[in-house]
Amino acid sequence: MIRFHNGRVLSFKNGFEITDDEVWTDGSEIIYTGKSLDKKADREIDLNGNLLMPAFKNAHTHSAMTFARSLADDLPLQPWLFDMIFPMEAKLNESDIYTLSRLAFLEYLSSGISACFDMYYFPEAMAKASVDAGFRTVMCGAINNFKESVSLLNEYYQKYNSYNELISYRLGFHAEYTTSKELMSSIASLADKHRAPVFMHSSETKSEVDDCIERYGKTPTELFEELGLFNYGGGGFHSVWMSDNDLEIYKKHGVWAIVNPGSNSKLASGIAPLEKMQKAGINTAIGTDGPSSNNALDMFREMYLAAVTQKLKTSDAAACDAAEILKSATVGGAHCMGLYDCDIIDTGKKADLTVIDLHRPNMQPINNIIKNIVYSGSKENVKLTMINGKILYENGEFIGTDIEKIYYDAQKITNRLRNTI
Repeated sequence: MIRFHNGRVLSFKNGFEITDDEVWTDGSEIIYTGKSLDKKADREIDLNGNLLMPAFKNAHTHSAMTFARSLADDLPLQPWLFDMIFPMEAKLNESDIYTLSRLAFLEYLSSGISACFDMYYFPEAMAKASVDAGFRTVMCGAINNFKESVSLLNEYYQKYNSYNELISYRLGFHAEYTTSKELMSSIASLADKHRAPVFMHSSETKSEVDDCIERYGKTPTELFEELGLFNYGGGGFHSVWMSDNDLEIYKKHGVWAIVNPGSNSKLASGIAPLEKMQKAGINTAIGTDGPSSNNALDMFREMYLAAVTQKLKTSDAAACDAAEILKSATVGGAHCMGLYDCDIIDTGKKADLTVIDLHRPNMQPINNIIKNIVYSGSKENVKLTMINGKILYENGEFIGTDIEKIYYDAQKITNRLRNTI
């Protein structure tokens, strides 16, 4: 058993209330929250006034794309994808995915992230890397006209939802512009069979939306609804260029808008209407996108950008309250990913936790902890990341991981891929 005491706790059980409760974990679960207990734990962690909270959930990423970090920068989205990324991706193998994902996990841990919603290929390699690292991963189908099939998507869905407690799988496809209408219809039929939500990249750029309207006379969101892809909910990664009708469709079907402000800013894709979506009652979550387009996997940076870009977009400094941003990065992400058992700090929930160091200059003085996390927080404030009851990162150290081997192997893979372009 592990006892966290002498600190602050933001549990999200009662809104944004911060308490001085103790939190006890045993195995993978939280077994107690409340006032001090008269018993001993195997390990006592004195928080020393710091903040214990649910770990962040990265609701959209492509972890293995660490190979292309800073390799194809300063290009628009379409040339970046078709001229640089896709040719290198074609050379990846399962072993590459394993190593490159392990590298991404290190960055997630140091940012207080306990789970990622990962859309990529070679799911067996990703699942094995996650289990070996002790990291929680929700994999998302990445089917398109060039890779994988509906039958394979069905196989993955059944296999990886009973693979390991750290692994789950969601139906998904890459995007409208890479997936035929016939293929999307088949995915919708599969979703009906499993009564499952479907996720995809959607409305990331203006040209993507304009091209879809030219092809089908509808926006991507309208097309997805017509095909029945949202019959059981789902989510649109990016959701930048959204019409009022698109937003109505999201609200009607409980579709998640997963925003990626860092990537969308860097690629000049646009600014998602997050403030408008939250006011409309649309579900929102936050993701980093991949390390080749962001280039960091840093939830603090995403929260800051999510907040301040809304103020620019709306010309309103009061837009997008920091508390709602923090909720989207934690509870929102968990619910979007189907991780209802590790969304808040409460008895019986999985112990996916992070400790935020308040004894740093950027957190002082303490006027409003939540606003400090969103507006001035950074990875330097992450003292500890626990996943499924295991501490994997503490005081700048990665527990039980040979990080130098991961760095060496990732560089070797990158050098090989770089020689193909």
